[in-house]
Order: sequence, then C-alpha cells, then structure tokens
Amino acid sequence: MAPTCRILVMASGNGSNFQAIIDAVADGRIPNSTIVQLVVNRGKAYATTRADNSNIPWEYFNLIAHGFQAKTDKDPESIQQARNKYDAALAKKILESNQRPDLIVLAGWMYIFGEHFLEPISKEGIKIINLHPALPGKYDGANAIERAYDDFQAGKLEGNKTGIMVHYVIKEVDAGEPLMTREIEIQKGETLDQVKERIHAIEHQLIVKATARVSQEILASKAQ
Repeated sequence: MAPTCRILVMASGNGSNFQAIIDAVADGRIPNSTIVQLVVNRGKAYATTRADNSNIPWEYFNLIAHGFQAKTDKDPESIQQARNKYDAALAKKILESNQRPDLIVLAGWMYIFGEHFLEPISKEGIKIINLHPALPGKYDGANAIERAYDDFQAGKLEGNKTGIMVHYVIKEVDAGEPLMTREIEIQKGETLDQVKERIHAIEHQLIVKATARVSQEILASKAQ
C-alpha cells in the first residue's frame, strides 16, 4: 500500500483556502494525501461547516474559551504565560492524537505560535507551512493587503507590486523560508475590495501547489 501524507489544517474563519485544499486532495492535485483533521480557534469559523461537508473531523481549541487566558487579563507577562501554556497544550494534543499529521498547513490561522508550539512539533519532524498575502520581507503580520494598498495609494509601493507567499513557519512572524511566491501588480483605479478578491483567488492556487510540493517531499522521504 502506497504511503500517504497526513495533513492537519488550521483555520480561523471562512476557510476558503481550506476548501481549496479539500478539493485538491479529492481530485488528485495533492496526490497520495489525506486531511486528517481541522483545528479552529474561533467558535463560529465557517471552516467547520466545510469540514462537516467533507466528513473531516475538527476541533475547536481557543486560548480564552479553554481557560488558558482570562478575557479581562491585561498583564503582558500573564498573557505571555497563557499563550505559552496554550501553545504547549495544542502541540501535545496534536502529537498524542491518533490523527497525528506529517504536515500542518496554516490556512487563514489568525494566531501567532511561539516556541512552545513550534519546537515540539519541529522536534518530531512535522513540517508547518503558512500562507501570507505579501512578498518575503514585506508587510509581515496582520492587515498585509490593506497596508500594501495604502502604500500604493500614497505612491510608495515599489513597482505597484505586492504579492503572496507560502513559507515555512518559524518563531519570527512571516519570516520563514519561502516555498512559493507570486507577484501581483495593483492596477490604477482598483479598489481595496477588488485587490483582495484578486489576491484571494490566487491564494487558493498557491496554497494548493505549495501543499502538494511539501507533501510529495514528505512521501519521498517516507519511501527511502
């Protein structure tokens, strides 16, 4: 029996990139792979409906709702300790699961992992990749499309170009080694919503291609 790459997807919202991965696994564009689980950190994430529709098990695991951080906590040190405990607990949950993955794909996951998640996962040889709507070294962090568009409007966006990348995840936000990138030129007269729509359509293509590439590398290493 041919080996299979086991994929865990993490999402926080609508899950359109998760759907793109579901479709690509189903039609063979991500070959010899299976999505073993979805993890969400927002209770109303529509991604869970997509998982149900495809018979993919999912779990909701939230920093506040699951008791790691008090909603009213404003102390930076206390918040960091809470995040460390949450990260460690989620890593443990994944590593001890009977759905243990070979690859974790962050597809619209709106939470920044620290070393208490990344180190135990990395130590077990599980790769983590993330989709980010900017080019390497540009607009790291939240609201990347909006920030690029603001610079475009102000005449400060070099070549009028922004883009998308899929990269390996490290502790530094959006700074891991890029797997794939795609430049996107913002056109004169385009609205922010039009730019977002165009970027999201290309994101679906890029996350599928990058996931396929990494999954095939994983399968090749399993075959050795």
